[in-house]
Amino acid sequence: MRTQINIPPQQVHSSIRCVAIFGSADVDEKHPLYQEAFNVARYLAYHDKVVVDGGGPGVMAAATAGAEAAGGETIAITFYPKDMPEFEGRDGENNADKEIKTANYIERMFGLINYADAFVIFQGGTGTLSEWSTAWLLAHLYYGNHKPLILYGEFWHEVMHIIDKYFFIGEKEKKVYKIVKNEEEMIQALNEFEQELEERCGLPRLEKLEKKETGEAQDA
Repeated sequence: MRTQINIPPQQVHSSIRCVAIFGSADVDEKHPLYQEAFNVARYLAYHDKVVVDGGGPGVMAAATAGAEAAGGETIAITFYPKDMPEFEGRDGENNADKEIKTANYIERMFGLINYADAFVIFQGGTGTLSEWSTAWLLAHLYYGNHKPLILYGEFWHEVMHIIDKYFFIGEKEKKVYKIVKNEEEMIQALNEFEQELEERCGLPRLEKLEKKETGEAQDA
């Protein structure tokens, strides 16, 4: 029997309301990366963004805790593995407002991409690499109706230089991400992406879509 896996759809609006955070699961509260992710998530919450993460430890737990510290809304896309000893799974200390359970790793990754309007990507391992590269690929495939990426940290300049040197990266693939070094640059980049999606790509604001859907429901 053939199993159908649904790929996250393209973006249909320009508003960036939900932001997914990707990063290492293997850091504790004392690690600088944990503190950095905590501060970024708190800053996002201060700017009325919903923080989305994988429900695990490390950067994911920091994302939830940071957003909660600012009274923000959090969503965890989780997966409870039975045969993956190297996968961290759900963290009992990651207390997101809403948990969405998935059946496997791929569904979890696609769920993270589906629920987010944009992504902030920190240092991480192979899991972070898979999430980042998949989100980047879909942004390329859906270019014009894509979900942008924020690469957080100065180290990304070196990473992207190497990738651009040894891989065949097109100009449009470079336009879907921005590299930032602090919270202020991150919010500025998200605002610029919103304006670009609205003005150049012609995507409507989410508020207009919601108003239209409400009107259609009342007419029905």
